[in-house]
Amino acid sequence: MEQTADRAFQEMLLPAKERLRGRQPEDVAKKSGAVYDPEAALLKIASLNQIVEVTFPDFTCRQKLENWRHLLLLHYLDMADGFPVSDQLMPFGDVKDGLIRGTKFDQTVEVELMKLLKDMQPEQLQEICTALGAEIVKSKADFAAVFPFFPHYPVTLNVWFADEEFSATGKLLLSKSADHYLTVEDAVTVGDVLLKLLNS
Repeated sequence: MEQTADRAFQEMLLPAKERLRGRQPEDVAKKSGAVYDPEAALLKIASLNQIVEVTFPDFTCRQKLENWRHLLLLHYLDMADGFPVSDQLMPFGDVKDGLIRGTKFDQTVEVELMKLLKDMQPEQLQEICTALGAEIVKSKADFAAVFPFFPHYPVTLNVWFADEEFSATGKLLLSKSADHYLTVEDAVTVGDVLLKLLNS
C-alpha cells in the first residue's frame, strides 16, 4: 500500500514541477506570498509552523516534507494568482466542483473531530493548535483557530465543546478565496493533513 502511494506521488510530482518550469520566481513569490532569495535561488514559504525552502529552478523542497504536503506546496505555487484572501468562510462542499468530494469530506471532518474532542480539554486543544502555528481568534464558536497552511490559504477550525445535552463538535472551513489557490482535490488533502496533525 505504501509503495502504491509513493508511486502515485512520484507520478504526480514530475508534472507538478513541469507546470512551474519557466515561471519567473519573483512572479511566483508575489502571487503566492512566498519570498524569493535570488542569491540562494530559493523560494521561502511559510507553512503552518515552519518556513519551507524550495530550490529554483527545479522546485525541490530542501526540508523533508510528507509526500502529499510537498505536492500541495507545488500545486499551490502553480495555481496562486495573488487574489486577496477573503474573511468570509465556506465549507469544503462549497469549493469549486466540491459538491460531492467536498461535502463528503465535511461529513468526515465532523466525525473525526467528534472523536478527537471527546476526551480533550480546551487547554489541550489550544496547545496543539498554537504548536502548529495557528492563531486563536474570537468567533461565534466556543473556540476558533486559524491555521496558516500557506500564506494565502488559511484553514479555520471552529469547535463547540460538549455540554449536558450535546457532544463536542467541530468544523474545518476555508476562505472564500480558496479556489484561487488549490483545487477541491488538494483542498481535501489539506484537510486530511490538518486532521492527522491535530491527532498526532
